Amino acid sequence: MPIVRNCPSCAKPNRIPAKHLSDTGRCGACKAPLPPIDEPLAVGTEEFDEIVKESKVPVLVDFWAAWCGPCRMAAPHVAATARDLAGRAVVLKVDTDKHHDLAARFKVQGIPNFAVFANGELKFQQAGLVDANTMKNWLERAVQH
Repeated sequence: MPIVRNCPSCAKPNRIPAKHLSDTGRCGACKAPLPPIDEPLAVGTEEFDEIVKESKVPVLVDFWAAWCGPCRMAAPHVAATARDLAGRAVVLKVDTDKHHDLAARFKVQGIPNFAVFANGELKFQQAGLVDANTMKNWLERAVQH
């Protein structure tokens, strides 16, 4: 299930396969470069499973909910991590109110809850508010293991 991104040059939608979210591609319409994904992607179960399995780079997952104050405080750090590590990591957001199945699968009992995946495997998981530098360190460590 490809992710649809609009071209920054011509605004036309482009379908990006999960395994290419960290690559620079080309717009199908205007041929302008499509940079790697540089923002957190809100995903459901199907997109989550495909991206975690197919990604060539580590994946940070932010399990959150709209009513959660600490989750809202973490959001700018999550966005900064996605922006700063574009091409080297993919960042996903899973709304635990909408996707109980994913929260249950990863035993999320407190939010925000962060999980790092590499090569399709869970490498690290931690609940609680952290800053962007901590998230970046987790992603760098995931590549080394």
